[in-house]
Amino acid sequence: MKLHDYLETDLNFYKKVASVAIPVTAQNLITIGVNMMDTIMLGSLGEIALSASSLANQFISLFQIFCMGLGMGASVLTSRYFGAKDNRSLKMVITVAWRFCLGLAVLFTVAAALAPETILRLYSNEADVIANGAIYLRWSLPTFVMGGMALVTTNIMRSINLTKVPLVTSVMAFFINVGANWIFIYGKLGAPVMGVAGAALGTVIARVFEFSCICGYFVFVDKTIRYRLRDFFGRCRGVLGEYIKTSLPVLISDGLLGLGNNAVAMVIGRMGAQFVSANAITTVVQQTSTVFVQGVSFSATIITGQTLGQGRIRDAERQGYTFFALGTALGLVACSIIMLIKTPVINAYNITPETTAIAHQLMNAIGLIIVFQAMNSILTKGVLRGGGDTRFLMVADILFLWVVSIPLGACAGLVWGLQPFWVYGALKADQVIKAIWCVFRLRSGKWIKKIEGAKE
Repeated sequence: MKLHDYLETDLNFYKKVASVAIPVTAQNLITIGVNMMDTIMLGSLGEIALSASSLANQFISLFQIFCMGLGMGASVLTSRYFGAKDNRSLKMVITVAWRFCLGLAVLFTVAAALAPETILRLYSNEADVIANGAIYLRWSLPTFVMGGMALVTTNIMRSINLTKVPLVTSVMAFFINVGANWIFIYGKLGAPVMGVAGAALGTVIARVFEFSCICGYFVFVDKTIRYRLRDFFGRCRGVLGEYIKTSLPVLISDGLLGLGNNAVAMVIGRMGAQFVSANAITTVVQQTSTVFVQGVSFSATIITGQTLGQGRIRDAERQGYTFFALGTALGLVACSIIMLIKTPVINAYNITPETTAIAHQLMNAIGLIIVFQAMNSILTKGVLRGGGDTRFLMVADILFLWVVSIPLGACAGLVWGLQPFWVYGALKADQVIKAIWCVFRLRSGKWIKKIEGAKE
């Protein structure tokens, strides 16, 4: 076998990967930058404020993960229909995704409005953390509708090669968020000192801006698909069955993954504010070091979907192996970055020596796990998903996270009292198992599924 039988050697392929991955990566970096600035600003107020916002954001992140499931599930279909030039089916998929998103946003908004303290008690048993986290949630209510719609629309736009507007909007939202945080957290320019509530308000302002620009452009300006408000109220039953078959496993997979991450947060939350603060710091570093992996993963979904939409199955298989090789290389790079920057990053925070020691242990664990996480991210969130193999991925996410990682992590942290390094390793054991399992799936070729167009 020659190299080109397994790996893509066409330079145009790599240019296309870069054209999708770089804008997505840049947008993800901006999102991480916002989270980092929130963490640094609230960290200056102490560990209670930092822990409260971190745990409140776990609930918001759960909603965002469900929205990512809706958006990514839709993008599997929209990229395929876009490749096949089937605009009618594409518009119907967008309608279905938007309707589900709005329904989900209403549910989360009602829950956060009526029972914020109850939600926070799931993550922590410290009264001060719960009280401050409830304040953050109440101020964050508009982010569910605004942020959810912007997130789903962004994923759909990326799948049809509309990456510029979401990227430019995110850049502007970053500065809006940081500026609003500075004003409302610390009470600048005549505003009251709001602390945790100020951080939430800053995020709300940024989300309203994102929603207005992204959804406004897509509905009123875009000429690629020409999706308009009348399409939202039109019929979409013709693709509903295909959407449910393809996207529901993605939604369930990402949703249960989000619930699993929340279960992990519950374990961490019961290990004290110091562990929570250390984890909040290391999470930002982890996200930063793998941001290009996420961009390449998304490009794998889109390119695989469009390639299969054009009927080029052999090319899609070769591209799958190429993406896996890229994921392995990026995982090793991410590990190296974490080892290089961990000390200066941790020292930048106003935290206790005990929290500093925990953060160092978590960084070391993340450095090892990140290699396997990059491998399976490229496959589960990229190639295999783009091929429509969403049911298999749902089983992979559910089985290893809920049967292995969460029980093992809970025992390591709450029963056996192991060191933070081993607790985190146990909580992320599913990343290693999934990476190995999905390689066998890639080799089998069974991940390539047929997708039908609209039936009405």
